[in-house]
Amino acid sequence: MAQIRDIKSGRTGEPSPEPMPRRLAAIVAGDISGYSRLMQIDEEGTHNRVKRIERDLIEPSIREHHGRLVKTTGDGFIAIFDSPVEAVRSSIVIQQNLVGRNASLPKHHWIEYRIGVNLGDVIIETDDVYGDGVNIATRLEGIAHAGEVYISGGIYEQIKHKLVCGYESLGDRKVKNITDPVRVYRVLPDPSALNAYRNRRERVLILLLCIAMLTIAIGSLWYMFAPTRKAINQASAPVSSPAEAPKAPAPAAKQPAPAPQPSPSVAPTQQQAAPLPPPASPAAPETPPTSQAAAPVREPEMISLRGGSFAMGSNEDASEKPVRQVMVKPFAMGKFPVTVQEWNACAAAKACGFTAAGKDDAPVTNVSWSDAKQYVAWLAETTGKPYRLPSEAEWEYAARGGTQTRYWWGDQFQPGMVNCRNCSDIPAADQPVKVGSLKQNPFGLFDMGGGVDQWVEDCWHKNYQGAPGDGSAWVENACSSHVMRSGSWRKDSGYARASNRGSYDTNVRYPTHGFRVALSLK
Repeated sequence: MAQIRDIKSGRTGEPSPEPMPRRLAAIVAGDISGYSRLMQIDEEGTHNRVKRIERDLIEPSIREHHGRLVKTTGDGFIAIFDSPVEAVRSSIVIQQNLVGRNASLPKHHWIEYRIGVNLGDVIIETDDVYGDGVNIATRLEGIAHAGEVYISGGIYEQIKHKLVCGYESLGDRKVKNITDPVRVYRVLPDPSALNAYRNRRERVLILLLCIAMLTIAIGSLWYMFAPTRKAINQASAPVSSPAEAPKAPAPAAKQPAPAPQPSPSVAPTQQQAAPLPPPASPAAPETPPTSQAAAPVREPEMISLRGGSFAMGSNEDASEKPVRQVMVKPFAMGKFPVTVQEWNACAAAKACGFTAAGKDDAPVTNVSWSDAKQYVAWLAETTGKPYRLPSEAEWEYAARGGTQTRYWWGDQFQPGMVNCRNCSDIPAADQPVKVGSLKQNPFGLFDMGGGVDQWVEDCWHKNYQGAPGDGSAWVENACSSHVMRSGSWRKDSGYARASNRGSYDTNVRYPTHGFRVALSLK
């Protein structure tokens, strides 16, 4: 049995009677691709950039997804999570944010991580973690390509229906020092990327298949007509004698003569039929414009709000401080969150990135902030009206409905007022209830709390220090996360408070995230 070093005395003694703590965990292993090359190019600069990435991106992303950064290794890191979903989501966030950080740099200066995620039973210590589960995660990271996330089969089985991702199976892989092969999947953060990959692969396969069939067809025709050519050559061989040469052309001339006879009889038929398609062809192009004109865009139902001054924020959470007076200009707010049907009109127009699933009259979900911006841009362009996302101040003003209490109906929570976890007799479901199912607030707005988390225009700031007081959105260039309001049907009642606020990564989709639109009034 292995001996254990006594931490206090430094001596090696008998194993401790206390068993080492073990637990099932999702292990994330990350490593910088081409780290040695980057250090050769700029040793001090690379070191400083890596430390900034660890401090500003990796550590916060792991913490925000309820994980623990176990250690950093100079050019890599190890983290553990209770939830495989959060482990993979954190990995996607890290990779997508690194893309933005690298965008302004020459490619040879890019810092790109390879990430492996595995589910395993491991030994946990204060500053390290051990076991085959960790070894497999590091092996997955080792075979991943720069900027990608590879996961084991165990992780895949836990998350395959819970994340808006595509997954490409790479089959079973034999990895170093692990006896059994490991089933490996590559994570595609955008499911459309998987479809694009499959479409490209299918097009290549179809092209190769067509080439193969054409080759076979040409070979078959060559084989079929080879005996005919041989027979013709044999039949024409005697004609080469001088005595019979004049006679040979005569039959040849007579034989083709009857052959053209049928072709004139066929030709008029074809010529008579040829004019028939033109009358139909002008009608064909006219049909799509007619159908498009007959199907105008269905605009979200809007409620006009006159605006005014209100006290924004609360003292219940540090992010909601300080409470301050904000003046909101007149604007219109969507009566409901954007629905699946409304979203899919944008998807059908090829202006939104995916087709939403679920009931048409339920709020659309799995929407990133960038997705929401695509929708409002399409809606504004299609209708000629200045649709946009609401500012955070506008959202809270609308949610309060002219009140200053915790909820628009009062300070105490009342069951049945919002669609949230354990808030009513509505059974838990994979989709929020249809819009307008519960009561409206004093401004006539539905689901301003519960239902879906709702994106607003503002970049995330940890509190209101320095926030604008005119109701406009607090924005900066290329902020990596944006503000979310409302809470969702999967969160408890505390998230449905009018002042509650949170954030999420700008380009990452999540199953409870939706939005509603606002409209500037002249």
